[in-house]
Amino acid sequence: MKKIAVYARKIKGKNLPVVIKLMHKLDQINHKLVIHKDLFNDMQKHIDFNADVVTFENQKDIVHCSFLISIGGDGTLLDTMRYVRNSGTPVIGFNIGKMGFLANTTIDDIDTALEKILKNEFTIDKRSLIRIEGVQFMPEDINYVLNEIAVLKSDASSMIKIKVFINDYFVNTYWADGLIVSTPTGSTAYSLSCGGPIIDPDTNNFIITPIASHNLTVRPIIISDKSTIKLQVDAEKKPYIINLDSKKIKMHKQTDIILTKEAFYFNLIKLEDFNFYATIRNKLLWGLDKRN
Repeated sequence: MKKIAVYARKIKGKNLPVVIKLMHKLDQINHKLVIHKDLFNDMQKHIDFNADVVTFENQKDIVHCSFLISIGGDGTLLDTMRYVRNSGTPVIGFNIGKMGFLANTTIDDIDTALEKILKNEFTIDKRSLIRIEGVQFMPEDINYVLNEIAVLKSDASSMIKIKVFINDYFVNTYWADGLIVSTPTGSTAYSLSCGGPIIDPDTNNFIITPIASHNLTVRPIIISDKSTIKLQVDAEKKPYIINLDSKKIKMHKQTDIILTKEAFYFNLIKLEDFNFYATIRNKLLWGLDKRN
């Protein structure tokens, strides 16, 4: 018998019937469910769960789970990192959101996908993480990201100045609205919207992408993820923002932010029919003639 964790954000609107149907199906299979407490409370209004369903609120509650199902979009899947952490628990995203580069199993494919993962008909796609040091984290926080870390100015006034060093070699001083350092996974997120390249998730790279650079000759660069990146932020004594995937931290002092590749990976479940290039082609509408 498998132990299956299930996570979702607040479900509402047109997505509610889909999630209720999925939760009914999960409740009827012969496996133990561990459902996030808030989701369980929401679903209790619609489903009479079996007696052996339990809830979770933190990492230790799901440490022995076979895998975790994320119901939502890419942002919801990113939320699961604070529960999975370094446990190695595989995650699959059932997409009821929009883009879905990470949560790429569509509503129409949920039944087939669930059948396959229950039969262990999948592989593990190991996604690299960026480890962050030099930022004051709260005890419950995680100091690594799956997509990107972005350093941003905190208001609409002057630009922020960020010095970048790679392996202690000075690279450039970026005068810009901000700077993004992303993983290959994050290449289809914030970095892409700022002109960064799309990187195959199997490559061992970091991407450094400026946001609205003052100097037009400054362009995104790709470096080895064996590198150590140091960011020195000078916001002219103004506070600035650090975005860590979907979490924001407001900084009030100048500091050296040190970025390295994390020692462990985020394990994404990959079904046999998944293809990265098909995903970006479909999500970004490549080759689609919209003229008619």
